[in-house]
This record gives sequence, C-alpha cells and structure tokens, in this order.
Amino acid sequence: MTATRTTDDAWWRSAVVYQIYPRSFADADGDGIGDLAGIRRRLDHLEALGVDVVWLSPVYPSPMDDNGYDISDYQDVDPLFGTLDDLDGLLEDLHSRGMKLVLDLVVNHTSDEHPWFVESRSSKDNPKRDWYWWRPGREGGVPGEPGGEPNNWGSFFSGPAWEYDDATGEYYLHLFSRKQPDLNWENPAVRQAVHSMMRWWLDRGVDGFRMDVINMISKDPALPDGDVRPGEEHGQVGRTVIDGPRIHEFLAEMHHEVFDGVDRPLLVVGETPGVTVQEAQLYTDPDRHEVDMVFQFEHVQVDRGVSKWDVLPFDMRVLRNVLTHWQEGLADVGWNSLYWDNHDQPRVVSRYGDDGECRVESAKLLATILHLQRGTPYLYQGDELGMTNYPFASIEDFDDIESVNHFHEAVALGEDPAAVLAALRAMSRDNARTPMQWDGSPGAGFTTGTPWRPVNPNHRDVNAERQVGVPGSVFEHHRRLIALRHEDPVVADGDFQLLVPDHDRLFAFTRGLDGVELVVVANFCGRATDLPVELIRRCEDAVLVIGDSTDTTLRPWESRVYRRVAGVAVVLPSGG
Repeated sequence: MTATRTTDDAWWRSAVVYQIYPRSFADADGDGIGDLAGIRRRLDHLEALGVDVVWLSPVYPSPMDDNGYDISDYQDVDPLFGTLDDLDGLLEDLHSRGMKLVLDLVVNHTSDEHPWFVESRSSKDNPKRDWYWWRPGREGGVPGEPGGEPNNWGSFFSGPAWEYDDATGEYYLHLFSRKQPDLNWENPAVRQAVHSMMRWWLDRGVDGFRMDVINMISKDPALPDGDVRPGEEHGQVGRTVIDGPRIHEFLAEMHHEVFDGVDRPLLVVGETPGVTVQEAQLYTDPDRHEVDMVFQFEHVQVDRGVSKWDVLPFDMRVLRNVLTHWQEGLADVGWNSLYWDNHDQPRVVSRYGDDGECRVESAKLLATILHLQRGTPYLYQGDELGMTNYPFASIEDFDDIESVNHFHEAVALGEDPAAVLAALRAMSRDNARTPMQWDGSPGAGFTTGTPWRPVNPNHRDVNAERQVGVPGSVFEHHRRLIALRHEDPVVADGDFQLLVPDHDRLFAFTRGLDGVELVVVANFCGRATDLPVELIRRCEDAVLVIGDSTDTTLRPWESRVYRRVAGVAVVLPSGG
C-alpha cells in the first residue's frame, strides 16, 4: 500500500519560488540564446536572494513555435539549451545548495511535430488517432473553408481553434497555436503515457511540476458552440473547456498514479486560467489530493476589459478587493500562489507601479505586498531588480506569436494600428522575455553575442551588478522579505486581515499568528498620504522591521512592515 501525501508535506508554505525563462536568463556559449550552462553559472545570484525553488520554463525539444511550450519530446533537452546531462547537472547544483527544481509540464497539448501527433494524423485508423481531438467538418460547411469547422471556437492565439488536415479530411483542435494540437485526455492511453513520463522525471530527481493550463485538459466531448462576443468572429470556449467535466477526476488520478508514494518533498502547482475561488478550493484542498496550489488570473486582469488587449486604467481599489477575495476565499481550505509577473505577463512595475521617477519605490512596495500575503510567492526573473516593460516602437519589434497574430487579425478587422500597438506595448508577453539585466554592458551580461531579443535600454541603470549588496536596492528589499518569511512563522502561517478597506490610496493588512502580528502598510500612489488614526494606533506599540521611516505620513509609493507580540514591541533586524 502506498503512502498518500498530506498537509505534513506542506513545506512550500515557507518557500519562495523563482521562475527562469531559459531563453532570456543567461547565455554561456555566446549564441544569444540563454541555456542551461548559463543558468548554472548564475546560481550564486539565486542563493544570495534566498529562494528555495527554481521553476524552469520548458527546455524540451521543440520547434519553438511558442518558444518551447510546443513540445516534440517530453523526455529530452533541446540542443538550443544543452543536453540532458546539463539538466542533471543543474539539478545536482541546485540540490547541493539546498534548492529544488520544478519543471514546466505542458500536457494540454503537444507540438504537431511530436511523434504521437505525427502518427495520429497519418490516417483515420491509426492507433493514436484518438490521442487528439479529430472531428469532421460542420454539416453543410465546406471543408477547409471558414465556417466549415466542427464548432465556432476561437483560438487563444487568434483565428479558429480548428485546423483542417487535407490528408485525412478532418480537423484537429488547437486551443493555442495550430502547431499545438490538444491531447485527448478522455483516452486512458494518453493519461497513462503522461503519468509514465512524469514518473520518469521524478525518478531522475526533479522535485515537482508547474502544470501549464492544466484546467483545460477536460473538454465536454460534445464540443458545443460558444458565445460570440460583439465585434469578434469566433465563439468563446467557456466552461466547456475551463474547469471541464472530468478535470478533478483526471487530477486525482494523476496524483494517485504519479505522486502518492513518493517519499520526498514535492511541489505540484497548476496554472488554471478562469478559475473561481470555489473551484480553487476543490483543486487545492489537501484532502482531495489534486494539486498543492493553483495560479489564478483574476488579479492580473483588473486593468483589462473583455480581452487582454482592451486596456483599462489601473485602479488599486479593484486590485485590493480581488486579492482580499482570494486571501479570504482560501483561508480555511486550500492555498494561494502569489505572483505579479511570469513569462506570460507584462512587467508589474510598468503595469501597477511607476516605472519612471518612482520605479525603485513602487517595485519595493509591490514586493512587500507580494511576499507578505498568505500563500507561496513566485518571483519571475528580473522581479528582484524591478525590471520594466520594453519600449516597443513597431510590430516588427515583437516576437510573441500571440501578439503578432492579434495585431494582424485586429488590423484586418479594421482596428487602428496605432491603438493596437499601444495595447501590445502594455500587455504583450514579449515584455517579460527581454534578456535578464545582469550588468550595464552592451549585452547586459546576458550574452557576449547578439541577444535573441533586444536588451531593454534601461539595463545600464537597472541591473543586478548595481543592486546586489547595495542597501535600499530592490534586490536587497526582496532578500529581506524572503529572509523574514524564513525567520518568522507568521509570514507563512498567519491569518490575513484587511485594514482600512475603503481607503483610496492605502493597501494595509495584518498577518497574525499566536499573538504575533505583522502590520503591512503601503501607499499605492505617487502622492504623500497621511496614515489614518486607525493605522497609527495599530502601529504605535510595534517595531518597524522593514522600511526606513516611522512618520505618520507615507511618502509616494512607500511601504512599511511593523511587528508586535501581544501588544509588546519585539525587535527584529530592520532593513529594506
């Protein structure tokens, strides 16, 4: 009988995860593309920061239609990044430093060059035909012509979600790029093959997985048409795909087949676009044995309308309400993942902060809020430096398939090219994919060659060399916050309580555990703000542990953390 993982395995409550996007982190061979050898050379940086886990975006063999999220072999490394031996070496290096390695698991879809799909499309009677979603065209439609698709779904990367195959006269489903056909998880053989692959990586020493769009693996087999929003050509997939009918069954089966019985700490996190608090409780309830935590998207959609390209003015009050909703919603059951940025999001300092005069202050404020909520923080490379969005000038400056496709589709439908470009500058995934800024040299210390994406011009001022070990820097602020999580159990396990919920500039909350209380106050704007009497009284018998002022007026974008024990001040080292 195998053992089942329990809440006793929840070491990740006090951990901090750092995401590496390999193409853009560090290039060791001078070809302009980051690689595993480059990552290994930069581990001192992560150790100094104090992170516990590295999440590695895909390094598997891939045609790179979606920069590695279109995988053609799940059990090897693309020569672009190195070899399987290099990955083993990275794993060994991390373990020797007390850190863990989590791999990106992309199993909603494969590349169309994966051997499974090559077989599947070879004929209608191939044994792997049912490993993917193949369907005949709509009755009355013309095969291969617009309107002939099996249903009206649109791809997340623009255009229809179906690609016609001339050889077999049927369509295959791709929720993302046409080179990313969706696996059919209704087929037990697909699930068994994925489980076997995951066990292979765990046997190799990997410490868990971040599972890409995992709440989309269950689709309603009827594949009904979706609602068409005004001004759009295609229907929305909606709940037919998101949190689909068998999703919890599939994840419980995966947990039983892959993770139960593993006698070492693991981290299992699912990316779940569109998930609700109620669904997240189901995914992360430890008694259900599905995943440890999920990535929800609600807090990174507060500045958008009906789509990510419909950019709205940022309102801190909306963000505060969303974050509080998730803090309270998962307070008793489940667990939050905490993040601002990742490989799919623009830089938060440019988005919710001030990437101009107050870049440092706003980056530190955003870090304070991130690290001190209840949940496991995830940093994306460059967060610890306060990296910003890139100043894109034209569509030729963009590489991301989602962004480029959207531009051409939107312009073809009559939208103003300048307005479309403005939305891309604000929201494109390319903002996260510019090279890591290690120093002020021409290649930013990322490469000695020509970088695959241009380096942000501000790297001369915003870089690791100018921040590591420098008091008051964004890096040192993150380091102090991570250390506080490791030092003080209240950060990992304390309750969350929102303060001054109606204030239009302040985001303030407490974390409390066993008589210990942290009071977090943040002036989320570019103007000085007086502390309300309620907060002054809350902090008057406390010790400032992060921050550099105890005035009753907060400077623009200033954040502070106070600590007290049962009303009696207890001194911890201050900094940040």
